[in-house]
Amino acid sequence: MKIAEYLKWAYASTSKKRTHPKEDQKTLKKLGLVKKEGSLIFPGDESFPSPPIGYRVTFIDHLIRGLSTPIHEFLRGLLFVYGIQLHQLTPNSILHISIFITLCKCFLGTHPHWGLWKRIFYLRHNSSRNVAYNVGGVVICVRPEVDYFDVKFPDSVQGWRRRWLYVQEEYNNSQEYNIAPFDGAAKIPRRRSWDAKATVEERTTTDALMKRIHELQNTHGEELLGVQITAYFLRIRVQPLQARKNPHWIYAGEKDVDRLSKDLSVKDLEKLIRLLSSLSKKHDVPTTCRVEPYSCNHALPENHQVLSSLPPLPEGGEVDERAVVTDDSQEPSRPESGAAGSHKSAASSEKSESDASKSVRSPPSAVSPKSKRKRDEVEDSGTSKPTDPTAEETPPEEEGAFNPYDDAGSVSSHLIKLWTQFIGYRDADEDMRENLDRAEKHAEELAAKLERSEKAREKAEQEATTVEDLRQRLHKAENALSDKVSQQIARVNAIIARLETQNRQFVRKMGEDFTLHEAEEDRLLDTLSILELHGDLARTNISDVRAAFTRLFPHFFPKQTQPQIFSELVRRFLPQEDLALAYRQENLKVGVEGTIALVADSRQDVEWAKVGNPKGMNKEKWKTLVKAAKPHSKKILAFLGHKPAASASTAKPKVK
Repeated sequence: MKIAEYLKWAYASTSKKRTHPKEDQKTLKKLGLVKKEGSLIFPGDESFPSPPIGYRVTFIDHLIRGLSTPIHEFLRGLLFVYGIQLHQLTPNSILHISIFITLCKCFLGTHPHWGLWKRIFYLRHNSSRNVAYNVGGVVICVRPEVDYFDVKFPDSVQGWRRRWLYVQEEYNNSQEYNIAPFDGAAKIPRRRSWDAKATVEERTTTDALMKRIHELQNTHGEELLGVQITAYFLRIRVQPLQARKNPHWIYAGEKDVDRLSKDLSVKDLEKLIRLLSSLSKKHDVPTTCRVEPYSCNHALPENHQVLSSLPPLPEGGEVDERAVVTDDSQEPSRPESGAAGSHKSAASSEKSESDASKSVRSPPSAVSPKSKRKRDEVEDSGTSKPTDPTAEETPPEEEGAFNPYDDAGSVSSHLIKLWTQFIGYRDADEDMRENLDRAEKHAEELAAKLERSEKAREKAEQEATTVEDLRQRLHKAENALSDKVSQQIARVNAIIARLETQNRQFVRKMGEDFTLHEAEEDRLLDTLSILELHGDLARTNISDVRAAFTRLFPHFFPKQTQPQIFSELVRRFLPQEDLALAYRQENLKVGVEGTIALVADSRQDVEWAKVGNPKGMNKEKWKTLVKAAKPHSKKILAFLGHKPAASASTAKPKVK
């Protein structure tokens, strides 16, 4: 985008902060224009529209004047034939189209007719002497020779260029063409179609419609006003510039499928009508029509002819009417306000921001040198119908030239006058040069600032790329950390399960369980503490067993070295043979040998062959002999150096 064009947009649409966005949202929601979540997006801090994919740029004042998506095919055709974009139409121009479509469908009983439109309207640039606007740069005007409704548009639509937003694009019947993408830098060349007139055939076809319009205007007691047409489409809650499923002449009231919302209150309706018209609080607001519009309750007359004629759409091919006639810089500037005294087609043109003192190539100043009125207060006027664009301007009469045949006094007066004019022109030239130098310096400063802004933007984009990379890396790190944490949690849970299993096995084997009196309220630590208690118990028991095995070892393994490792010591006591049996047998052998030695020492004659033959021994006799010898066994054991322990039957408890 060129610098001057960007500055024009920035000044015209964002020279002030956006006002009351919450009130705008509330108004659009009440009017039913917020169809679903995300259908309308209000801009943030951006200074130039940058709509998301699937969205188009529009304005609050366009929406409340009948615009909605998907747009009406007649509006699509107008934009194509005239070679303009939606944002290049002023709010009052949008309202002109809404009133025309409502007039055709509700009061003429026909579709909007392209030939009838050309008989009534034409286009012109919306520009002042020094500024050619882009946003709102085209105005729809009523032809001077046509008798049309007194619409009574407001003198000014203040600050409408700053109230832009994004509307979600919708399609109807799979149509290929809809609202053209926003191009804030696009020029608006004047085209032949802007002033195209109806052909002879179109005039013949629409003569009956023009006659009916005149009847609606001039029937005594039943006159139809432009503000009444506006009030009607606002009251029935139907957007004229939206593609409808059913035509207006079969409007079904509250059950109509194309209604956007419920009926507005009388107070809200009157407030909205005053906003869109020049009616003040002193005037009564005509919320009803004197002529009953066509609807399901007021059907079209029998044999009524419904006409249909749309502007050529893109799918119909290129049309000659769109040929460029002149460029913005070639078209002579025309004041926007037009003739102030006309009462027809009120607001058929938008009031110019005529206070700009800079050229088109430089940013317009905020305050005109000739007037202290703020630009926003005169952005959009529409008080009258413009004068005939074909009329030639009468050049101003030249002042009297110098006549050498005049008398001396006349010559002197002329010389003085010429000298005075020369001095004035010279001073004015110097002032103009100084102003031009200041303007050039200001433009250079703005260009430098813009260049710095571009560099800052590029740097920000690069940093944004770096930031995005860091964000991705951070996201990957967060995912990795999350996975690591999940693995750690799973590992801790597995460890806890193993510890709990060990504790349960220990309790089953040892038969002793523990309860923590001061638990940590941590499953892992508490389980580990219980396992430590079990370990302490196991170590104590192992120490006691070791001591017992150490004392038993010499009896089971005489004349053998005792192992130092506990496991080896235990394995010595776990052979395949029965150590207790072997121990008893060994003791019996010692006893027998000791008895034989005692008998031999007694010098008694013993027949040892018979003694060694137990087969002939009588068991009962043997038991009697053992019983008789038992009182003397203590002496024998004492001799052998062994002190027998008291048996269970002879042991006596100790008395403390």
